[in-house]
Amino acid sequence: MRRIPVAALPQARNLRKARAGDYNPGMTEQTSPLPTADSVAPAVSLIAPVYNERDNLLDLVTQVAAAMSSAGISFELLCVDDGSRDGSDRVLAELAQTRAWLRPLFLNRNYGQSTAMQAGFDAARGAVLITLDADLQNDPADIPRLLEVLKARPEIDILSGWRRDRQDRALSRKLPSRLANRLISAVTGVRLHDYGCSLKLYRREALAHVKIYGELHRFIPALAGQFGARVMEVAVNHRARTRGQSKYGIDRTIRVLLDLLWVKFLLRYRHRPMHAFGGAGALMSVAGFGLLGYLTVLKLVTGADIGQRPLLLLGIMLTLMGVQFLGLGLLGEMLTRIYHEPHGGKQYVLREQPRPEGPAAS
Repeated sequence: MRRIPVAALPQARNLRKARAGDYNPGMTEQTSPLPTADSVAPAVSLIAPVYNERDNLLDLVTQVAAAMSSAGISFELLCVDDGSRDGSDRVLAELAQTRAWLRPLFLNRNYGQSTAMQAGFDAARGAVLITLDADLQNDPADIPRLLEVLKARPEIDILSGWRRDRQDRALSRKLPSRLANRLISAVTGVRLHDYGCSLKLYRREALAHVKIYGELHRFIPALAGQFGARVMEVAVNHRARTRGQSKYGIDRTIRVLLDLLWVKFLLRYRHRPMHAFGGAGALMSVAGFGLLGYLTVLKLVTGADIGQRPLLLLGIMLTLMGVQFLGLGLLGEMLTRIYHEPHGGKQYVLREQPRPEGPAAS
């Protein structure tokens, strides 16, 4: 078990009270100087996964407070410490003592950015959820402008930041990212210039049916798009990292490709796995049976020796693989039924009834 720092104990008690409904974050020893008309449910929840960012946390909290103060909107900042080893958890606990709107969450080990982000989504109370990096490369000053864009476009569910003038190394970061963004856009059908930008705004209902695991945080717009979420991209400021070290390298390109295969399967075959596995299995089986049939006729008609022919091994292999893929398809269909029927998981989402036009509207 990981020990929670002593300085974090009052904050932990407040979190327990909040879950029980007996704690109002606006009623602390030092009240927030920002508008808190609805302290229990702020209008905006900002979520920042934190991993070994001790030197950036004070500036992050200060810049977020300045940006949201200018916007005049009640908010909360959830800094999710993802098992940091540099004392980031103690810094967060100390900062939270004098800031009622700062809610640190402490994971007991390093789970990864997606899990930390999901923990923030689960704990957030705002109607609009905003994600950003804790390394200060995302500019909190962009947030009021993005909130205005989201307010002016009620049909948009997700605003995704676009680091048009990205301050990173060209060869190791920008080039792989550009290629990955084009590939992801082509595969998922949700076309964005910058899937990797963490600065994104979500209406709460857009994430109601989305859960992220592994490293799927990059694909949230595509995952939400399968439930009808509409995505818009807006250019944002991007700053060079000045303190700390990047947690990503060129090796993440391989992980992105593997995750993309899973996302493609999820988007296209989630409710019909037989079409994916069964289609491949049928092709293999037909090819295998065709080769075996050809060799059988050849043996019966000409008496040729087929035991040493590579075609025999190929036909047997294709037939066996085809049967296995068909079995995987049937197993997937059974798992899909188990998921939807006993637990009531629906394969569709209803939207609100549109407002009538013409005389009926008045």
